[in-house]
Amino acid sequence: MLKNLLGDPNTRKLKRFQPYVAEVNLLEEEIRELSDDQLRGKTAEFKQQLEKATTDQVRDDLLDELLPEAFAVVREAGRRVLGMRHFDVQLLGGIVL
Repeated sequence: MLKNLLGDPNTRKLKRFQPYVAEVNLLEEEIRELSDDQLRGKTAEFKQQLEKATTDQVRDDLLDELLPEAFAVVREAGRRVLGMRHFDVQLLGGIVL
């Protein structure tokens, strides 16, 4: 009965991460327009930004901020190298992990 009132905890967690997937999808076209060198450079940009984090909390906040763009870059790299595009459910699984 309590489960019916509150809902499935796993479903609630997945709904919490769904906005990240939506943002990855919004960034997809922008990332697709990058050259191979620009796409590779994104990793260096992410590392530089994370090196500036002074505390664990700042680092965690920055990771949350970078997550959609990082996943969009990974999705595009997979499309270019493997000819396969990650499905939204795969992105969601990666975010949860």
